[in-house]
Amino acid sequence: MNSLMILLIRSYKKLISPLLPANTCRFYPSCSSYALEAFQKFVFFKAASLSIKRIFRCHPFHPGGYDPVP
Repeated sequence: MNSLMILLIRSYKKLISPLLPANTCRFYPSCSSYALEAFQKFVFFKAASLSIKRIFRCHPFHPGGYDPVP
């Protein structure tokens, strides 16, 4: 399952991300890079949970900044 998610995230980064405006992510690393690292490091449910929590933190009222995968 992790391999499929890694493939999907890499596809997003290669095909869709270049079409979006640059520097729109309020976090470092970007949410897609964060999710990719999480799926490479953890089992599926832990990685999915971390990735979803990260995406939910992406809103105008969160300061953003450096937020590495634990």
